[in-house]
Amino acid sequence: GKGNNGGDGFVVARRLRARGAAVQVFLAAARREVRGDAAEALAGWRGRVEAIDAGPDPGALVRALESAELVVDALLGTGVTGAARGQVGAAIDAINEAGRRGVPVISLDLPSGLDSDRGVAPGPAVKATRTVTFAGLKRALVLQPGAALAGRVEVVDIGIPAEEVARGITTWGLEGDDVRRYFPAREADAHKGRFGHLLIVAGSRGKTGAAVLAGRAALRAGVGLCTIATPASQQPIIAALAPEYMTEPLPETQAGSLALAARERLLELAHRMDAVALGPGLSLDREAQALARALVAEVERPLIADADALGALAGHLDLLRRALGPRALTPHPGEMARMLGGSIETVQGDRLEVTRRFCREHHVALALKGAGTVVGGPDGHVAVNPTGNPGMAKGGSGDVLTGVVGALLARGLEPMAALEAGCYLHGLAGDLTAASRGEIAMIAGDIVETLPAA
Repeated sequence: GKGNNGGDGFVVARRLRARGAAVQVFLAAARREVRGDAAEALAGWRGRVEAIDAGPDPGALVRALESAELVVDALLGTGVTGAARGQVGAAIDAINEAGRRGVPVISLDLPSGLDSDRGVAPGPAVKATRTVTFAGLKRALVLQPGAALAGRVEVVDIGIPAEEVARGITTWGLEGDDVRRYFPAREADAHKGRFGHLLIVAGSRGKTGAAVLAGRAALRAGVGLCTIATPASQQPIIAALAPEYMTEPLPETQAGSLALAARERLLELAHRMDAVALGPGLSLDREAQALARALVAEVERPLIADADALGALAGHLDLLRRALGPRALTPHPGEMARMLGGSIETVQGDRLEVTRRFCREHHVALALKGAGTVVGGPDGHVAVNPTGNPGMAKGGSGDVLTGVVGALLARGLEPMAALEAGCYLHGLAGDLTAASRGEIAMIAGDIVETLPAA
């Protein structure tokens, strides 16, 4: 390419030739269009530069790729604003055809054709085997579909001081070291009271499993005590499925969901607890939804809202801004779209900024679930979680996350920290489960049982 990404490519070509490789260089522009630092790098190449013909048959490039053992993609960098066309588009298509035949493709900084901020490809984009990116991660490399196109990503130091790399950054990639500090070894004189008491408000007729998964996950995530508050008729079922948590039977509707009459008892229980998890299997019953709205507004303890509790907030987001305690939300894209009154396509089109705006406007911490879960806080900082896999796209996986995050809130973590640590741990448990059982066969209960290994 004619820009700085192309300049990097000329440097790579020169270094490869110095090490004995046979190198062919193709330029998707006229030589006179290369300027600045890229022009200096081109002058340093001192070798032949071949043209790329636009059109269905980019000629010499296609023939060169037929015998190539490696392709270095240096066409487009971080300045892409639209779809790749002409010579660049033809080159991308030719590179991808070579990649399909098994030729390794290494992209410099990011695969050509990707929007560096949103991780989407407005037109043709290179599918790389590996991406070598400079100084720091680019958003496109951690968001889908960009992450899938990037292959294995390596961040390399090019001499920019660390303080300059981090200056003004408000978007981060989570790593194990970021969450490991939240799981220290326990002291010898530890007792259950030191690790928090979580109240889970969950379950309804036919949806007791959601409450059970959340409760078991909370205990596996280290909470000291866990109580599940559920409709009276469902309490024996939930109590029978695990002996380690406690249960609280509450007034219910004819449909077998929690009744609004349970409000005062739940507020009393919440006041005695360290955190509340609200939503798994709660149902869309009118009274249960009204109860969820009341609890979101009136509980003074940290509260995580998920599943049916998020549906209750659609059209009532003002409750978040006047809530009496800290709030964490864990919507999937459909739930996020319903809360915002928009489309899933809009949410998925710019996951980072949708999350950032919502958290700032409503003063909450939020994890927008999906491939590359985005965690945001009210200060505008967001982080992208790298753990997790498609095998976790099963009913109950979100209930497990709710239990994990609820446990961390009860143990005293701030909502943003609880979401970061919870999403990373949850995804890591999913990855370990997939490694042992496969993505197709794994179920949510497997993730709970793999939390100790994670």
